[in-house]
Amino acid sequence: MTEADTGGSHSLAGLHVYVSGRVQRVGFRYMVIREARALNLVGYVRNLADGRVEIQAEGPKPRLDRLLATLERGPTFGYVTQVDVEWGIPTGRYSGFDVVF
Repeated sequence: MTEADTGGSHSLAGLHVYVSGRVQRVGFRYMVIREARALNLVGYVRNLADGRVEIQAEGPKPRLDRLLATLERGPTFGYVTQVDVEWGIPTGRYSGFDVVF
């Protein structure tokens, strides 16, 4: 990600999130992908066997905050009961934002 991609001088961050609730089979992953790509973030989203959804995103902190607000609202046909958030430094491993199976 170049400085132009990040929107200038905003510091880059990493965001690791576990979302609980009715978040599987309700379009949650694709909602996350649309928002993350619109915000020019990189990382992944995936369903977990325990019913949660895991999100790893990297990019400018203000954009990650916007993604987090979307995660907390949840999908139209589901609901969010808990959002566990861990902030960190970006790994630089990702070139896009995709679903991981």
